[in-house]
Amino acid sequence: MSTVIYPSPIFGPVHSRRLGVSLGINLLPRDGKWCSFDCIYCECGLNEERRAKEPLPTRQEVRDALGKQLQKMRSEGSVPDVLTFAGNGEPTLHPDFPEIVDDVVQLRNQYFPNAKISVLSNSTQIHREKVREALLRTDNPIMKLDTVSADYIHRVDQPQGHYDVETVITYLAEMSPKVIIQTMFMAGKDVDNTGDEYVLPWLEKLKLIAPRQVMIYTIDRETPVSGLMKAQPKILDEIAEKVRAVGLSCSVSY
Repeated sequence: MSTVIYPSPIFGPVHSRRLGVSLGINLLPRDGKWCSFDCIYCECGLNEERRAKEPLPTRQEVRDALGKQLQKMRSEGSVPDVLTFAGNGEPTLHPDFPEIVDDVVQLRNQYFPNAKISVLSNSTQIHREKVREALLRTDNPIMKLDTVSADYIHRVDQPQGHYDVETVITYLAEMSPKVIIQTMFMAGKDVDNTGDEYVLPWLEKLKLIAPRQVMIYTIDRETPVSGLMKAQPKILDEIAEKVRAVGLSCSVSY
């Protein structure tokens, strides 16, 4: 299956299903992946097949490239809805992530003060206080919680090191009320997490976390592992209604 590797440190702007016109900030190498998960649905491919050889971009490289692109967009009259930390893996793995967040805030305020700053994260680094604090300095810390089943996480998200979902949930709750939870729902043999056995325990943890919003979505591009299927819109809508029934805001991307 074909997969996508993004330019670094800046790419786009692109149109995001969930965020609108998004200028991407990729803190990972431009030639491969750098991730603490190895999700079987990842649009960037599997880690082993996409090993990066180039180094991470430096803080100064990110700042210079972002400033240049924002200046160009302003001169062209192109306005981003959001500046999004995303790309070829997990952005919070960058050792200068907290400082880069501060740089992005400053540049956003200078060029497009109405644009939001978002982070798409797999939540694996939120045990680090400086990372957690930096995430909370953004407008939209969008944190992954695909399920609360340790077995499912092991099979589908495939953490590349120690990962305890209960500990992650505790830290996510500490980020309330600003935190946004994102959850991937899929169909297919051994990966279907749309049934009550997965959804109901997940709902209980959402009530504990009390996020500002829940974003549920499904596969949008080709995946590196075959046999994965999109969750049907009707199923996603039913799950979203269950989220709203416990008093939480929920958006759906089909």
